[in-house]
Amino acid sequence: MAHTFAVNDVEKGFGNQYATLEDGAVAGESFEIGNTWSAKLQRLAGKFNVEQRGIERVPEDERTETGFRALLNVSTMWLSANLVVSSFAIGILGNGIWGLGVADAMLTVLFFNLLGVLPVCFFSCFGPVFGLRQMVLSRFWFGWWGVKLIAVLNVLACLGWSAVNAIVGAQLINAVNNDVPGYAGILIISLCTLVVTLFGYKIVHAYEFWSWVPAFIVFLITLGVFAHSGDFVNIPWNVGTSEMGGVFSFGSVVFGFATGWTSYAADYTVYHSSTQSKRKVFFWTWLGLIIPLNFCMMLGVAIMSATTLNGGDNRYAEGYHASHTGGLLGAVLIYQLGGFGKFCLIILALTIIANNCPNIYSVSLTAQVLSRYTQRVPRFIWTAVGTAIYIAVAIPGYGNFLAVLEQFMSFIGYWLAIYEGISITDHFVFKRGFSGYKPEDYDHPERLPTGIAAMFAFACGVVGMVMGMSQQWFVGPIALAAGAAPFGGDVGFELAFAFAAVGYLISRPLELKHFGR
Repeated sequence: MAHTFAVNDVEKGFGNQYATLEDGAVAGESFEIGNTWSAKLQRLAGKFNVEQRGIERVPEDERTETGFRALLNVSTMWLSANLVVSSFAIGILGNGIWGLGVADAMLTVLFFNLLGVLPVCFFSCFGPVFGLRQMVLSRFWFGWWGVKLIAVLNVLACLGWSAVNAIVGAQLINAVNNDVPGYAGILIISLCTLVVTLFGYKIVHAYEFWSWVPAFIVFLITLGVFAHSGDFVNIPWNVGTSEMGGVFSFGSVVFGFATGWTSYAADYTVYHSSTQSKRKVFFWTWLGLIIPLNFCMMLGVAIMSATTLNGGDNRYAEGYHASHTGGLLGAVLIYQLGGFGKFCLIILALTIIANNCPNIYSVSLTAQVLSRYTQRVPRFIWTAVGTAIYIAVAIPGYGNFLAVLEQFMSFIGYWLAIYEGISITDHFVFKRGFSGYKPEDYDHPERLPTGIAAMFAFACGVVGMVMGMSQQWFVGPIALAAGAAPFGGDVGFELAFAFAAVGYLISRPLELKHFGR
């Protein structure tokens, strides 16, 4: 006998408000129920053990990861994602773009990484408590409609990250063999990433659990070879407004890289048990982030110093100008180790897969937040679509890598600082901790905030960003005061956070007074 149940189309994963199921089946039990194209795709995916869940809340009985193994999973997840050549590439910008010395660049790396990882660690704690993805959690701060702007920005960030990372990996492959064009390297890395992310959460974690090992070995070899070469140059730091501006601007890029995981932090802890200690999740996430970020970036700072060696041909400078990150590492590994050095470079190129996996897995979840219609498209389809898009971006961007990297990292830091200013303020001031949430309301627009206060605060954050940003195409008035002309010092993310937080403190009480939610 057929039974009809009134169900929410998001919980069911289908497009109809009412579903007629056979033999007393309960709506929402499976993503495979029904004859829609989505259900048919889900049935096919199920045969290959592909994760079928999208942004639907993970039920309590499915949040089974607990104990030390779960903590190790999240820690190695971020360890692998950051123990990569992309982190190294950030380090070389300190001298390559802003002419910083060694000690000041390393101190900038240390302090801005310490600041940047805190929001990632904090929001990772939300996954076990609520079983909701980061962009879905954002509805509690930005509302049903306001979160769509955040989702668009996150999609751009995910795809932009992936494109930049693929370019770095392609540079390394090109440094090993000049006959391999940039687009071929981009395709290799992108398709390998797709294979891992297509299967979903468990496979992503399984891959990240081990992929840091060969990367760590090769980075240690790189450190040892470079230290033995004696080519390190202790570039002294400068003083005055020029130095201050360089530190602020480089710090903005470091912060953007470190905090870039914030907008999908909870995605990788949603299957943790709700009894998991938040302090332990925070600490192990912090450990998995801070060690590889500081190690790789500081190694980049050190090796970049060799480009300033005087006298004769400078293989480091030549390699850097020929192939940027790949050429610089090639000057260390290939010059000293020959064929084995080329093998090491290929391993480093493939570390990009570990860095891109979180981006491409999360972009599929973010796409589902955009509308009811996009949610009906299964997660794994969005994974493939996202891959195709960032390949199309990376190939033409290959020749302008440094400009792309600098400006993209700054963009990440700006908008995430606004996001963090609003969400952290709401959590501590208005919701007053985790008990202030009603996770069952995540899919009920009428119970969520209107988003007016968040959008006002976001606009305030943009004002702060513009006042403090320092880019080739625009330098804000406060940025000019923070460093030497003509580019000053980039304090865009600091002002973006402060302006957004203050704007939210002003507007949220008014929103609560008039709308009650």
